[in-house]
Amino acid sequence: MPLPDTMYCAEQINIPPELPDIMKSFTKAAIRTQPKDLLLWAVAYFSALSKGERLPVKDRLEMNVATQKTDTGLTPGLLKTLHKQLSPKQTCSKEELQKKWKGLCLPMDQLESFLLLGSFSSEINWMEFFALGCSTLGGTLMSSLKYACEILTEDEDGGAAKIPFDTFVKLYTYLAHLDGDVPQDHIDNFLSSLQPQVELQHGMIKPLDFIHQDDMDFGSSSFAEATSTAETDADGQSHI
Repeated sequence: MPLPDTMYCAEQINIPPELPDIMKSFTKAAIRTQPKDLLLWAVAYFSALSKGERLPVKDRLEMNVATQKTDTGLTPGLLKTLHKQLSPKQTCSKEELQKKWKGLCLPMDQLESFLLLGSFSSEINWMEFFALGCSTLGGTLMSSLKYACEILTEDEDGGAAKIPFDTFVKLYTYLAHLDGDVPQDHIDNFLSSLQPQVELQHGMIKPLDFIHQDDMDFGSSSFAEATSTAETDADGQSHI
């Protein structure tokens, strides 16, 4: 039986014309996203690419994450990536969330803590889950809302980070009720106090409008205990 022809020169090798651009984009995406498990992330990347779905890629490199020695789990950049992947449908299945979470190489224990804290069923309201993610990043109510504005805003980097007030109200109300220690009259008064500035900004709100307000620290509530548990699950260390 004759041996197969041996290739001796580059002209004999057929390279798909789109391959260089695909690999260039993949490499840039990997550098920006800094996945903890490159192979696991690559599977999610090329699966999404083949299906025409939103890619599991950060908008930019998070330098504090790229240089840290321990995995702290969810970051603003990763939460923004999840938001782009899952927010268009408003709700998502638990299985879909788990798939996207795993594709970004995030700790599954942290996800389970979020699901338990939010008492989510098989169908998940994405913005409620998003609010929980912001609470882990912020630790206090005002700081959590600041993260929400910075992630959701359509303003340019370094801008005012404005978002629609209706969105802000939903996020604030959900977190305040979840905390359990924020009286309803406090919620109503706080939102009412923001209305004059919101009207001047055509229905938009920015962090400078509320960050100076009295903060409801989650440190003494059951919310804090659950949130700190989610943080501990991410890297095995307590952040309290």
